[in-house]
Amino acid sequence: MNNTFSKNNLDNLKSNSLNWNLVQMEMKNKLGPEIYESWLKKIDFLEEFNNYLILSVPTRFIRDWITSRYLDQILKIIKIYKKDIIRIEFKIIEAKSKSEFEKNQSAKFIQDKENISFIKDSFLQYNRIDPNKRFENFILGRSNKLAYEASLKTMENVSHYNPFYIYAGVGMGKTHLLNSIGLEFKKINKKVMFISAERFMYQFVKSIKSNEMVKFKEYFRNTDILLIDDIQFMNGKEAMQEEFFHTFNALIDKGSQIIVSADRAPNKLSRIQERIKSRFSGGLVVDIQKPEYELRKKIIKKKIEELNDFYSEEIKFSDDIQDFISTEITASVREIIGAVNRIISFSKVYKKLPNLSETKIVLKDLLNLTENKVTIDLIQTLVCKFFKISKNEMLSSRRSRYLVRPRQTAIYLTKILTSKSLPEIGREFSNRDHTTIIHSVKTIERLKEIDPQMVENINKLKNQILYNEKQNEI
Repeated sequence: MNNTFSKNNLDNLKSNSLNWNLVQMEMKNKLGPEIYESWLKKIDFLEEFNNYLILSVPTRFIRDWITSRYLDQILKIIKIYKKDIIRIEFKIIEAKSKSEFEKNQSAKFIQDKENISFIKDSFLQYNRIDPNKRFENFILGRSNKLAYEASLKTMENVSHYNPFYIYAGVGMGKTHLLNSIGLEFKKINKKVMFISAERFMYQFVKSIKSNEMVKFKEYFRNTDILLIDDIQFMNGKEAMQEEFFHTFNALIDKGSQIIVSADRAPNKLSRIQERIKSRFSGGLVVDIQKPEYELRKKIIKKKIEELNDFYSEEIKFSDDIQDFISTEITASVREIIGAVNRIISFSKVYKKLPNLSETKIVLKDLLNLTENKVTIDLIQTLVCKFFKISKNEMLSSRRSRYLVRPRQTAIYLTKILTSKSLPEIGREFSNRDHTTIIHSVKTIERLKEIDPQMVENINKLKNQILYNEKQNEI
């Protein structure tokens, strides 16, 4: 096996038949487990054609909700695994009956003696509390210390901080803290309801359609602790906001604790009633900042420890790679963990941990190195400078050895660093035939297997193209 990473190899793996399980995992990772469980999990794969997919959902309402909010993101994720797909069609296939598993799960839920609020009969039983997200495994740093300590304070005096409002960007640990609070309250036999704003909306609409608003009100007002995640998704839905406002007041009046998370401060919420924003602002409002360098390092080390507990063979990240991830990936905790997972996946496929240059390619999209920045003209310019030839010489029809190898190198780098098709690449190299492009790519891949100097040159050029790193030319 070639020990040097090739993006072309990964593209080949992705370009065959579409693996819907991988798409589902990516949707859950990119859009979050709450949105996935509430909506995207209901999508089933039906058929694949040349440039479009047919997917199924159980109801028109779910189809309309998904297409209005998530269709572009779903298509973007699908294109990661199948670039030719340009369109998605949904077919509505209603579930005729519950599976035995679903029936057993429903019966178990209703008989469960834990003090968790639940909706009976036609309401969907749903408890989002994750037992793996606890205070004990929340990784603490300067950026999240205030939110962490305030979360602990809610345990000391129920409804003293009411409502308690946590806000931060995506993947910063808001949901982890809400889970932790919910788990602690369950330990002291409090009735806990943990739900996303989207799930609240779904239940609300379903209750109206089935004429069961009385049950809906009882369900959400008969709880000691109400935790609502991603409240920003309640925007613009006046009838639901009206019901939420009255539920909010009823819980406050009976001394229940309300804990809310969002991606922005209360006064920045868009299309949310002013009286609701005022209620949020009247409680304790804390934010979680982007993770600082020390926290990012702790997260990486913790994730590696967890993976070493899971895998039989110990995984060792070099200090260079850990420092690189800690320095370059700063947006969120979720992206840092995603970066570690990608490197582990690489090591499992290629039976080796990537070096620093390969790591930069594996994490290319997380490092905001968009293809818009990598143009064919840029690649040609840097390759010509590296090999000390002119662009006219590279693009000429001459077949001198000192010109052919740089030309093939530039074609190879264009193929692995951009999404241009073979004919498009051929046109940019003086209208060369696509078979010439294929030959050039295969030649460089073959040379990389036997010539260490070629590997070094390719890596140096990649770093120049992607990171503007200065390297010594040959």
